[in-house]
Amino acid sequence: MAKLAVATALAVLALGPARGQTPPQAQGAAQIPQKTAAEPGFASGQAGYFFIGGRYQKVDDKTVMVGQMFVQSRAPAQVSQPYPIVMVHGVSQTGVNFLGTPDGRPGWVQRFVERGFKVYVVDQVGRGRSGTNPEVYGPYTRFSPRTLEETYTAQEVYDLFPQARLHTQWPGGPGVPGNAAFDQFFASLVPYLASAQQTEELVDPALTALLEKVGPAVVLTHGQGGLFGWAVSDARPDLVKAHVAIEPNGPPFFDVRLRGGKDFYEKAGDGRARAYGITRLPLTFDPPVRSPDDLGVVQAKAPSAEGRIRCWLQGEPARKLPNLARVPAVIVTAEASFRAPTDACTAEFLAQAGAPPDTMRLADQNVRGNGHMMMLEKNSDAVADALIGWIVGRVK
Repeated sequence: MAKLAVATALAVLALGPARGQTPPQAQGAAQIPQKTAAEPGFASGQAGYFFIGGRYQKVDDKTVMVGQMFVQSRAPAQVSQPYPIVMVHGVSQTGVNFLGTPDGRPGWVQRFVERGFKVYVVDQVGRGRSGTNPEVYGPYTRFSPRTLEETYTAQEVYDLFPQARLHTQWPGGPGVPGNAAFDQFFASLVPYLASAQQTEELVDPALTALLEKVGPAVVLTHGQGGLFGWAVSDARPDLVKAHVAIEPNGPPFFDVRLRGGKDFYEKAGDGRARAYGITRLPLTFDPPVRSPDDLGVVQAKAPSAEGRIRCWLQGEPARKLPNLARVPAVIVTAEASFRAPTDACTAEFLAQAGAPPDTMRLADQNVRGNGHMMMLEKNSDAVADALIGWIVGRVK
């Protein structure tokens, strides 16, 4: 029964109305009015929230809400930047990542507001303030402290990849239980949907609906959020003025398992983790792709630089991604992150597909020692300033 409800709800979301149109009604479901409810946070100098997407859905003898996404808004007293920023968090996280740091400093939302941006921060559908509902969405999972220590907060202790020892920016030293900042960070984590593909099926239409509501915007994504950034850029390149992809989910096609030593990685499983290279759901390729099998995959004979993996890319001739080519993008990589060995592969995949992104290695900006959770680390303001510099210089 729950699976049927999910299928029905996803069908309704997928058929979401064009901007300004009256949405179709699904059997047993009702559309939330998107234009009649009060929308706090839209006036300058105010903060507020609203929900985007969402349908009433009958599950057994209960009526629940399906597909809604929580959006928090902040605006400066005087908006001086032409486009707002939409911030999309990664796996197991919520929008709390951008509100402050675990050692009590203001977060990226405040930094961007101070620079004149209106900011929207989301919680992914099915998570956090958007609402969890296993009856509808299915099984959930969550991170263990050890997983976070190994790759997010104390990688210098475990040394599983070449850049790990460069990590210096977690507040209070290595992020392990008992470190006050780690304890605060771990307390902020929430369960997330076990199905990565279902997460894309839910978040992609909600994020597109948000852009259709607020108008053209810069989309800033972190980690898993990169999947949705590529999807919305492909679906609505007219509304995404730029995509700031902070260490997006990757590398293309396959996941890797980090194990340390000279041969520090291996492919995690035989199946493709991302069937379309950088997403699990279809993108607009030219020539068109009828199924993932149309995308041939080859592995490079050697890494592009020391400390990187051998990339999996399309076999030639490579299909192009014309919609993504219309959206300026930058892939941002921290010096000591577990994504440092893989992010160049995502850039190569996009370049091969005719949509070359800019690349920003924070160490080249003299912003050093960061891991994947750079928005929470001691020099988070310096990271934000580097991102703002790219946006102001690149987005017209």
